[in-house]
Amino acid sequence: MKVNSVDNKKGIYVFQLDEKNYIKFCPKRGGLITNWVSEGREILYFDEKRFIDKTKSIRGGIPILFPICGNLDIPNSLFGKNYMPFMQHGFARDLQWQHCLNEQKNSLCLILQDTEKTKTFYPFNFELKIEVSLKINCLKFIINIQNKTNIEMPINFGLHPYFNISDFKNLNFIDNPLNCQDQKNNFLRNTFDELKNINNGIDLLMYTSGRSSFRDNFFKRQVTLMHPSPFDLGVIWSDPPRKMVCLEPWTSPRNSLVNGLRKISIPPNSLQILDASILINTLK
Repeated sequence: MKVNSVDNKKGIYVFQLDEKNYIKFCPKRGGLITNWVSEGREILYFDEKRFIDKTKSIRGGIPILFPICGNLDIPNSLFGKNYMPFMQHGFARDLQWQHCLNEQKNSLCLILQDTEKTKTFYPFNFELKIEVSLKINCLKFIINIQNKTNIEMPINFGLHPYFNISDFKNLNFIDNPLNCQDQKNNFLRNTFDELKNINNGIDLLMYTSGRSSFRDNFFKRQVTLMHPSPFDLGVIWSDPPRKMVCLEPWTSPRNSLVNGLRKISIPPNSLQILDASILINTLK
């Protein structure tokens, strides 16, 4: 495995297993994985034109959500008047990350540490390290979140993968619970009924078994997300007419740092470890 720069102007690198299996990533744009090619197939949706326009939020790849997912339902900062309120999904996806290659494990490491800028939002010293392992038809994430302060550090963490699809009509979702929460209005809904509206745009939160999947019957592939507790919340989001669907693992629902629902508090000078995998299976 090796890491090479492929586009110096955009700051994009490639981490390659072989010619048909690789990921592209951009450390200076939130540690974003922009592309994943598995057995020659583009797995991720990526709007490159929008990516180039830095005045707009990114649509595509795998954005990293930290230290919150979603937003906070308060007008000011959670940490007092000396701090700025969080933007949607936190600050990690907007900052420059470091990266290195773990030659012993043949994996890519993405690293974000506290800076003067993060301290304007979040009064903690931390290190967020994500080890990305690329295998045939599999992308595995080991997430280490280290609290380097002497007080508890509240967090909510998520990944936001955008998956390429052929068309909404060709999708079947499996491994989902009976009920879900519509995040547009916070109402409890029947999951099966809500998924029928995916071509109109959905934003659904659900308490999963730690496994979420969908099948694309035209592309003849199944995408399976493995995300064990405490990373077992799942969000399904669509944004028509884009031919993509997001299948996102979260630790906690939006606003959890305010209401405490499933909030993770890392003890002083301690570490929280999370893991997730994305598996690709070919359908007959």
